Amino acid sequence: MNSLYVICGLGLISLIAELANFKKQLIPIFIVGILAAIGLAVMDWGTSLHYFSDMAIFDNVALSFSILICATAAFWFLIANDYFHTETHITDQAALVIFVMAGGVIMASFNNMAMLFLGIEILSLSLYALAGSRKLNLFSNEAAFKYFLMGSFATGFLLMGIALVYGATGQFHLDKIAASIAAQPELPGFFYAGVILIIVGMAFKISAVPFHFWAPDVYEGAPTLITSLMATVVKTAAFAAFFRMVWYCFPAVEQTWLLPLQVITVATLVLANVTAVFQSKVKRMLAYSSVGHAGYILLALTTGGTSSAGTIFFYLAAYSAATLIAFAILNRLELATNFAEGSFNGLFKKSPFLAVAMTVSLLSMAGIPPLAGFFGKYLVFVQAISQGYVGLVVVAVITSLIGVYYYFGVIISMFFKEPAGGEIQVSSGLKLILSLLVLVLLAMGILPDLFLPL
Repeated sequence: MNSLYVICGLGLISLIAELANFKKQLIPIFIVGILAAIGLAVMDWGTSLHYFSDMAIFDNVALSFSILICATAAFWFLIANDYFHTETHITDQAALVIFVMAGGVIMASFNNMAMLFLGIEILSLSLYALAGSRKLNLFSNEAAFKYFLMGSFATGFLLMGIALVYGATGQFHLDKIAASIAAQPELPGFFYAGVILIIVGMAFKISAVPFHFWAPDVYEGAPTLITSLMATVVKTAAFAAFFRMVWYCFPAVEQTWLLPLQVITVATLVLANVTAVFQSKVKRMLAYSSVGHAGYILLALTTGGTSSAGTIFFYLAAYSAATLIAFAILNRLELATNFAEGSFNGLFKKSPFLAVAMTVSLLSMAGIPPLAGFFGKYLVFVQAISQGYVGLVVVAVITSLIGVYYYFGVIISMFFKEPAGGEIQVSSGLKLILSLLVLVLLAMGILPDLFLPL
């Protein structure tokens, strides 16, 4: 909980930075504050402390995902340093990003339906504004509008589901709802409708098929660095909340939600990966790729029970590192004066460092050894097979091969096509950050035993 206090404090500092005239020092302050939040979360390890009348529980699962959210955000702020120096309203946008983090931590630690709603709304309202932060750009405005509308619908489904579950159990706390379910010999029919509505609402938040239609347009229209925030920090928070919801609250009615979730998993894996093949824009391809990766995480969620937390955490960590690299490079190319559609063509000749880093990122997302993405998928597949879900694994393997095809399309363009434009300069700071993320992918893939016990 102390880490959440620090994050909220950073948000308030950002809001007063304009008045106190220290906005140029915001990024160093944020990095120090986020590292402090990570340290406080580590200090709370193993305590499982309860707060606000048990509305929030910071057990090891919550702390793990909170640390991942903070670590991802720290790298994001380092990558986005130039963005905050060039964009207007620096302090406002920086504060919104911090509040996205705060909402994510609340979603990872909630033990009460009201707390889940609070976390989702803090995160979502901040993102609506960030998606439309390029006010003079029509696509950015469209992205914010679509995100707001679809997010509002998703919240409506979620709230209706919560209301129905409360009506059947008389409880908002997850543990008390689970106890009420176990104590009642027969639950009213509207309870099961409530469970399905909650699943639908959460499926919107993770952009799972068929509730994904907002994601490609929003990801493409929003500023590229904001898109990377959505694809990493937001997805981590959403899956942390999803995991806690289904396995802490509804394990006794698994037969109600498991089959629908497995159908959603298959649809997400197939439709997202097949659609990504036909995308001509790399940013839109990465958007569908993000939807596809949600399918692999859903496979882990639906096949492992409470023990799937480690697999989900490892996969999200590997995915977040690779995604940050990809969007950081895409953002750098967009800032280049010679940027044009298909600018990845011949990138190796224009900037060998960016081409190699992008290749590592795409290979990890494709699941090629010895990178972290390979071991993440391996853990998911082994877990599913051990529980007897061989058919789902076959579908996941086939769609993973489809992913290899479109990822390698970008790699081939970078190394074997003629470049358009001249050399691209890369700052030493960006090189250092991308190098660290590449090392993370290699370390997690080569030495997974160092990370799995965590």
